[in-house]
Amino acid sequence: QVQLVESGGGLVQAGGSLRLSCAASSTYTMGWFRQAPGKERELVAASSWTGGRTYRADSVKARFTISRDDAKNTVYLQMNSLKPEDTAVYYCAAQKDRYSTNYYYTAPYDYWGQGTQVTVSS
Repeated sequence: QVQLVESGGGLVQAGGSLRLSCAASSTYTMGWFRQAPGKERELVAASSWTGGRTYRADSVKARFTISRDDAKNTVYLQMNSLKPEDTAVYYCAAQKDRYSTNYYYTAPYDYWGQGTQVTVSS
Protein backbone atom coordinates (compact mmCIF):
# COMPACT_ATOMS: atom_id res chain seq x y z
CA GLN A 1 0.00 0.00 0.00
CA VAL A 2 1.40 3.34 -1.04
CA GLN A 3 1.43 6.01 1.62
CA LEU A 4 1.60 9.70 0.93
CA VAL A 5 2.60 11.78 3.91
CA GLU A 6 1.99 15.50 3.65
CA SER A 7 3.42 18.27 5.76
CA GLY A 8 3.91 22.00 5.71
CA GLY A 9 0.44 23.47 6.01
CA GLY A 10 -0.48 26.16 8.49
CA LEU A 11 -1.70 29.67 9.04
CA VAL A 12 -0.04 32.51 7.17
CA GLN A 13 -0.86 36.12 6.43
CA ALA A 14 -1.72 37.25 2.94
CA GLY A 15 1.44 37.76 0.92
CA GLY A 16 3.31 35.11 2.86
CA SER A 17 4.74 31.78 1.75
CA LEU A 18 4.44 28.13 2.64
CA ARG A 19 6.04 24.99 1.28
CA LEU A 20 4.09 21.77 1.28
CA SER A 21 5.86 18.43 1.13
CA CYS A 22 4.54 15.03 0.14
CA ALA A 23 6.69 11.99 0.82
CA ALA A 24 5.86 8.84 -1.12
CA SER A 25 7.20 5.30 -1.12
CA SER A 26 8.27 5.51 -4.75
CA THR A 27 8.19 7.73 -7.81
CA TYR A 28 4.85 8.48 -9.42
CA THR A 29 3.00 10.99 -11.47
CA MET A 30 2.03 13.44 -8.75
CA GLY A 31 -0.57 16.09 -8.27
CA TRP A 32 -1.48 18.68 -5.66
CA PHE A 33 -5.19 19.34 -5.25
CA ARG A 34 -7.08 21.63 -2.93
CA GLN A 35 -10.59 21.74 -1.62
CA ALA A 36 -12.18 24.74 0.01
CA PRO A 37 -15.41 24.45 2.04
CA GLY A 38 -18.40 24.03 -0.22
CA LYS A 39 -16.27 23.68 -3.34
CA GLU A 40 -15.08 20.82 -5.47
CA ARG A 41 -11.58 19.48 -5.22
CA GLU A 42 -9.45 21.14 -7.87
CA LEU A 43 -6.03 20.51 -9.32
CA VAL A 44 -3.43 23.08 -8.32
CA ALA A 45 -0.28 21.61 -9.84
CA ALA A 46 1.02 18.35 -11.22
CA SER A 47 4.31 16.77 -12.21
CA SER A 48 5.14 13.89 -14.48
CA TRP A 49 7.09 11.12 -12.83
CA THR A 50 10.36 12.38 -14.31
CA GLY A 51 9.54 15.96 -13.38
CA GLY A 52 10.09 16.92 -16.98
CA ARG A 53 6.52 18.01 -17.46
CA THR A 54 4.61 20.11 -14.99
CA TYR A 55 1.24 21.80 -14.89
CA ARG A 56 -0.08 24.65 -12.78
CA ALA A 57 -3.58 26.06 -12.67
CA ASP A 58 -3.94 29.56 -14.06
CA SER A 59 -4.95 30.88 -10.66
CA VAL A 60 -1.58 29.93 -9.15
CA LYS A 61 0.77 29.87 -12.12
CA ALA A 62 2.63 33.02 -11.19
CA ARG A 63 2.84 32.16 -7.49
CA PHE A 64 3.17 28.41 -6.96
CA THR A 65 5.89 26.01 -8.07
CA ILE A 66 5.85 22.22 -8.04
CA SER A 67 9.12 20.37 -7.78
CA ARG A 68 10.35 16.96 -6.79
CA ASP A 69 13.35 15.32 -5.19
CA ASP A 70 13.36 11.78 -6.48
CA ALA A 71 16.19 10.76 -4.17
CA LYS A 72 13.75 11.39 -1.35
CA ASN A 73 10.58 10.41 -3.26
CA THR A 74 9.22 13.78 -2.22
CA VAL A 75 7.19 16.34 -4.11
CA TYR A 76 6.99 19.95 -3.02
CA LEU A 77 4.55 22.75 -3.59
CA GLN A 78 6.13 26.12 -3.00
CA MET A 79 3.41 28.69 -2.48
CA ASN A 80 4.32 32.37 -2.59
CA SER A 81 2.24 35.54 -2.44
CA LEU A 82 -0.57 33.64 -0.79
CA LYS A 83 -4.08 35.05 -0.92
CA PRO A 84 -7.10 34.41 1.30
CA GLU A 85 -8.71 32.57 -1.60
CA ASP A 86 -5.91 30.00 -1.42
CA THR A 87 -7.35 28.83 1.90
CA ALA A 88 -8.22 25.15 1.57
CA VAL A 89 -7.23 21.65 2.51
CA TYR A 90 -4.39 20.64 0.21
CA TYR A 91 -3.99 17.03 -0.87
CA CYS A 92 -1.21 15.32 -2.70
CA ALA A 93 -2.10 12.44 -4.96
CA ALA A 94 -0.21 9.85 -6.99
CA GLN A 95 -0.87 7.90 -10.14
CA LYS A 96 0.61 4.45 -10.71
CA ASP A 97 0.69 5.23 -14.41
CA ARG A 98 4.05 6.91 -14.69
CA TYR A 99 3.37 7.99 -18.26
CA SER A 100 0.03 9.58 -17.57
CA THR A 101 -0.65 13.09 -18.77
CA ASN A 102 -4.17 13.01 -17.38
CA TYR A 103 -3.55 15.37 -14.52
CA TYR A 104 -6.68 17.37 -14.24
CA TYR A 105 -9.29 15.13 -12.66
CA THR A 106 -9.27 13.19 -9.42
CA ALA A 107 -10.28 9.84 -10.93
CA PRO A 108 -6.91 8.83 -12.44
CA TYR A 109 -5.14 9.24 -9.12
CA ASP A 110 -4.71 6.00 -7.23
CA TYR A 111 -3.40 7.24 -3.90
CA TRP A 112 -4.17 10.25 -1.74
CA GLY A 113 -2.59 11.91 1.22
CA GLN A 114 -4.51 12.81 4.34
CA GLY A 115 -4.64 16.50 3.49
CA THR A 116 -3.07 19.49 5.14
CA GLN A 117 -4.88 22.72 6.01
CA VAL A 118 -3.64 25.98 4.56
CA THR A 119 -5.25 29.10 5.96
CA VAL A 120 -4.40 32.53 4.63
CA SER A 121 -5.57 35.46 6.71
CA SER A 122 -6.26 38.88 5.22
